[in-house]
Amino acid sequence: VQLQASGGGLVQAGGSLRLSCAASERTLRTYAMGWFRQAPGKEREFVASINRGGSPIYYEDSVKGRFTISRDNAKNMVYLQMNALKPDDTAVYYCASGPVIATGANQYTYWGQGTQVTVSS
Repeated sequence: VQLQASGGGLVQAGGSLRLSCAASERTLRTYAMGWFRQAPGKEREFVASINRGGSPIYYEDSVKGRFTISRDNAKNMVYLQMNALKPDDTAVYYCASGPVIATGANQYTYWGQGTQVTVSS
């Protein structure tokens, strides 16, 4: 499965962005999907994940209430709506797919190339 993340950019604090992840195969519906991020000098961290059928959904504590993960299996797409962005959200964001829903990066099999999100104060 090839994943292509897009939608990143530069936004002011308090603004919004919507990330998209396009999958190359129609079998996306058989995979759990996750979003991770990596800031300079930091380890890759979990952001959100969604199970194959759309639930359950998990969020990292710092993004709860601000970020929303969703998927459209018919279009082979996964989204991350990010609202009320903060400078601490600045990172490269990656989408990933795996056999089961999880919060650990090592449980995901396929990864997109990442999209940069920069939030200015």
